[in-house]
Amino acid sequence: MNHMNTSRAILLCADDYALHPLVDEAVQQLTAAGRLSATSCMTTSPLWPQAAAALRDLRPRLSVGLHFNLTEDHGGQHDAQALGTVLRQAYARQMPQGLMRQAWREQLDAFEQVMGTAPDFIDGHQHVHQLPGLRAAMQQELQSRYAAHEMPWVRSTAPASGLWRSPKAAIIALLGGWTTTQQLRHADIPMNHGFGGVYGFDAPDTASYGRQMASWLPHMAAGGLLMCHPASGVVEGDAIGRQRPVEFEYLMSDAFGELLLRTGCHIHQGPVQLG
Repeated sequence: MNHMNTSRAILLCADDYALHPLVDEAVQQLTAAGRLSATSCMTTSPLWPQAAAALRDLRPRLSVGLHFNLTEDHGGQHDAQALGTVLRQAYARQMPQGLMRQAWREQLDAFEQVMGTAPDFIDGHQHVHQLPGLRAAMQQELQSRYAAHEMPWVRSTAPASGLWRSPKAAIIALLGGWTTTQQLRHADIPMNHGFGGVYGFDAPDTASYGRQMASWLPHMAAGGLLMCHPASGVVEGDAIGRQRPVEFEYLMSDAFGELLLRTGCHIHQGPVQLG
């Protein structure tokens, strides 16, 4: 029997497209190899308009989304804040609603102007899309822009069954993942079914990252989402720049293909239908 008929289709999303050409190259190679479902794009990057050109030929096999960004300054070329500052302002309700709506509007506009369509989905750099105030502004902006039939799905960071035991995954969920998931469900906005891929970016080699993957995949349901952060080489000056090629090498490997088979999963490519 063809394993594709019986295995679980999971979504593997590479974050940070347009951050650096080595990230973009990894996304393109992984898509061609059938090892990637989606990529989320930093439209705040000065590289975005040029980097986007390669994505047009990869759709619809590759879902292309907005990676909403408040904390990456692109080498001083974007007005950004430290994550701690964003967290404090969000939880103290100190972010003006008008500025939050403006940030969503500008980044969605930048996506649409270059790609010619709405994003297939929405997520956030360092998960800022799920913070108080920002998630309400996101929902308002999405509902004002898009009819129900063209509504992008939104990343839920509620951990896949069993993965909440990871302290970092639990923190991300507590910082807005569970609340956002409940609010999206109430608003009838589609989202992924469970989340994985959270670790300390501390896997020194492909075998170590492979053990992380082996701890995630058995918990992933059909329609679940794993995030990854690959690049085809070291991204100098990036906080996780040395981890990125480790992820890329593993995701391209035969070992990953064998693990997918062993755990009854396959990487979905093509249009995503999420309830």
